Amino acid sequence: MGPSGSGKSTLMTLLGCLDTPSSGSLLLDDLDVSTASEVELSGIRNLKIGFVFQSFHLLPDMSALENVALPLFYARRPKQERLQKAQEALEKVGLGDRVHHRPLELSGGQQQRVSIARALVNEPSLLLADEPTGALDTQTSYEIMRLLQELNAQGSTLVIITHEPDISRCCKRIVILRDGLIESDQSNPQWFPEKPDDSEKEEQS
Repeated sequence: MGPSGSGKSTLMTLLGCLDTPSSGSLLLDDLDVSTASEVELSGIRNLKIGFVFQSFHLLPDMSALENVALPLFYARRPKQERLQKAQEALEKVGLGDRVHHRPLELSGGQQQRVSIARALVNEPSLLLADEPTGALDTQTSYEIMRLLQELNAQGSTLVIITHEPDISRCCKRIVILRDGLIESDQSNPQWFPEKPDDSEKEEQS
């Protein structure tokens, strides 16, 4: 978390191997990616990093299954393997019965689940989520965060950028950035909070 210009997006591009640090080193699975070539970085992004965006970035003419299988196509995996792994990823996010639906046939929350399945299909070492609930209503936001919590509990490493305090409270650790520096880095005592009830919302409003 942090105000605009604090360095959140820069940190995300560095962690996602979309940019390289000007000094120091960046280790991912014991590999120093700060010295990797562009070709090597492309391979690392495809195999080791999953991206989840606020705007989903799904291809409208493809089914959920085809969207999720796309990273495996770029990894040159056999077609049968691509379809099987995509099916498994969609089942993991609760969309096993929506595999042949196109994005416009899905709700916003379902589209975000498809994008999460796509990010998971290569079994990445790191999952990066940039405002993953920014385009969703409150109820759906909590559902998506609960899913991300479950994935984290199963062993997925997640880094989430958010401006929403309610969403940050769903995370184990909260890092506050300001002017490119870490202002605070603390574990979150409210890990796995219950969804606020209506009375709490009324008091906040």
